[in-house]
Amino acid sequence: MSESVECPSNCQYCGYACAVIATVEEGRVTRLRPDPARYPYGSSVMASCKRWPMNVGALDAPDRVNYPLRRVGERGSGRWERVSWDEALDDIAARLSALAEEHGPATLASAIGGPHCSFWPLHRFMSRFGSPNNMGIGQICWNPRIWMDMVTFGWTVEADIVPGLTECLVLWGTNPAQSDNSAFWGHIQSYAAGEGLLVVIDPRKTEAAEIADLWLPVRPGTDAVLALGLLNAIISEGLCDESFVETWCHGFDELARSVAPWTPEEASRVCGVDADDIRRAARLFGSARAAALVSGRGIDQLGRAVPHVHRAICCLRAITGNVDAPGSCLLAEAPDFISEQAMEQSDAMAPGCRTASLNAGRTPLQSFEGYDALRALTERHGRTPPMRYLTSALPDYVLTAMETGEPYPVRALIVNATNPLLTYGDSARVRRALAGLDLLVVLEYRMTPTAALADYVLPAAGALERPVLQVHGGVANAAYGGAAAVAPLYERKRDYDVFRDLGLRLGQEDAWPEETLEEAFAASLAPTGLSWDEFCATGLYWPAPTPRKHELPGADGAPRGFATTTGKIELASEFLPRFGGSRVPQPIVVGASGPGGRAAFGEVAPRDGGLPLTLITGARRQPYNGSMYFENPRFRKACPAPQATVSPATAAFLGLGVGDPVEVRTAVGTARFLLEVAPMRDDVVSVDYGWWRPEEDASAPHFGAMDESNANHLTSCTAEEPLIGTWRYNAIPCHIAPFAGRLSWQDDREDTTIPRKDETA
Repeated sequence: MSESVECPSNCQYCGYACAVIATVEEGRVTRLRPDPARYPYGSSVMASCKRWPMNVGALDAPDRVNYPLRRVGERGSGRWERVSWDEALDDIAARLSALAEEHGPATLASAIGGPHCSFWPLHRFMSRFGSPNNMGIGQICWNPRIWMDMVTFGWTVEADIVPGLTECLVLWGTNPAQSDNSAFWGHIQSYAAGEGLLVVIDPRKTEAAEIADLWLPVRPGTDAVLALGLLNAIISEGLCDESFVETWCHGFDELARSVAPWTPEEASRVCGVDADDIRRAARLFGSARAAALVSGRGIDQLGRAVPHVHRAICCLRAITGNVDAPGSCLLAEAPDFISEQAMEQSDAMAPGCRTASLNAGRTPLQSFEGYDALRALTERHGRTPPMRYLTSALPDYVLTAMETGEPYPVRALIVNATNPLLTYGDSARVRRALAGLDLLVVLEYRMTPTAALADYVLPAAGALERPVLQVHGGVANAAYGGAAAVAPLYERKRDYDVFRDLGLRLGQEDAWPEETLEEAFAASLAPTGLSWDEFCATGLYWPAPTPRKHELPGADGAPRGFATTTGKIELASEFLPRFGGSRVPQPIVVGASGPGGRAAFGEVAPRDGGLPLTLITGARRQPYNGSMYFENPRFRKACPAPQATVSPATAAFLGLGVGDPVEVRTAVGTARFLLEVAPMRDDVVSVDYGWWRPEEDASAPHFGAMDESNANHLTSCTAEEPLIGTWRYNAIPCHIAPFAGRLSWQDDREDTTIPRKDETA
């Protein structure tokens, strides 16, 4: 009988990397259970989570890519040959060298996702290769908040929700019940069940809104005006923290003048939210002893309005004194460990990397010029923001360079743990651009539609096969994770090993001193005094943050203040006008009736007399995570079909019922869903995100049936906002109508027998 060993490890099926204990026999995981001894274990979270049991079956799932594959047929034909790692990496390195010789190193772009990878190894490889073109979707997820927090406060802030101290919590454009479903959602539920007051701002009556004291169903695209209305009410009713504003805020009078026209009544006219509810929300937030505000992806995806919403949210926190105070929003600490920026070796970029930036002259903030100016401020307090995230190349610009060769040709793409054909705006455009490349390399678990187009598909080691050190961009002094349970099975490789091996072939010897990912993580943690093994024992490094850091003495003995141009919180920004931005947040409205709405998406003529509605995309549903885990038959049985959700009144107006097949149409394209009815605004359609059918052929022309219900056939990634380049996944004019045909998802409702490709365990 073989000896079994208990190995602490981490699930990696979402960003929380919950602690687990794997039973390992002869190098194979035979059993898994939660580990209550390590972060971020939570008994209720682990009991309700459907994902972590997938880990055991996934290791030997029949649809896993286990060996390097090279395309031998036409691109997308599904014809492959198995090759060795040396063959694959030698050829990829040679082809990259030849393309760089012909077009320059910026001819290579990259795309990366998560949560089952580390971002910095690919970014390090790109830096040393000489390409600034790490293409990402950070401009509509994370980047806008980070930029505006840092511009306003000198660094980013995080909610510090303390029961008994935090008297009001606002959730804006986020539904943690579906997008998170971790300890955070449980924390919100406990908070709402206690004495704390909860305000939810969302067009849908989400699970969070159901337990809220006040729900503001804002019209999509008008969030900036709602924020100005809240500011107006707080100022006019004398709810500001006058002492904090006087001492620590810059430009209050200018902000007050700019929001004066936006009374709750005027904001109500634009936002479709009752004026009395706007006043009540302002009073709850402004009167609280401590209040916190958490924003989400919903407001990161509003195009031209995005920086103004985030700036206004920053101002709401500031004028009420809810910045770096216990129970409000704490200014994050600088990391004690080696920062993400240093790990990606951004300062060691190859010559010419910066000057080749596709963002230069187009999105002045999301550029090296903007980054350098921001960094000069944040480093006054010893904080270095991550460069690769905040300068990442916009997909719109990268795709244009692929399509037209302007301003130079992008002819190669490395994709790590993401599926751009499904997850990037205007999927048809993405497919055309990728199909025309000279070299497409994909690191993946299984054959996705994007992988099916590749020249090489490289097998990625996943959960339990790779260690994890999650630092969320290195903008806080927090890290969590742990060790791998087993070495990579079959011929899978960890992403670090792939990029290190490729880098060594391309002359990057000095960039990769650590031979293994564990050694690299250990080097990152070394300044904390923790060894890798010591870190793994608890799975967490998180010294409690210190509040009121602005009051600490600086080098001259005076309070050090904030790392901004003025040393104060900049309600009126001295930084943004340098890059064409406004000093104070503006009432930018986008959508069917907003500036730029029809120009960007065009008129959407109704087919049957129905009125154009407003589309919001990206709705998540547990147990899926974005576009992942649709191969799990139990998940599909529980949640079998993608939905277009409208209010009961909208369904009645359109003559539609629950379960009816419908077609949603924008000026970009169409997608089909089954209708769902739920409490929400009457003028809005919400469609699910990321749906495809992994059990079907991923190669052309089927592409895993991703065209049928792909929300990104309804969107565009055209850069709309002038500072960061955000585009619009929400507030899009659309039309919804009955679909006369039959959707494949209807079959799933009647027959949920799906080929079992990834057993749960």
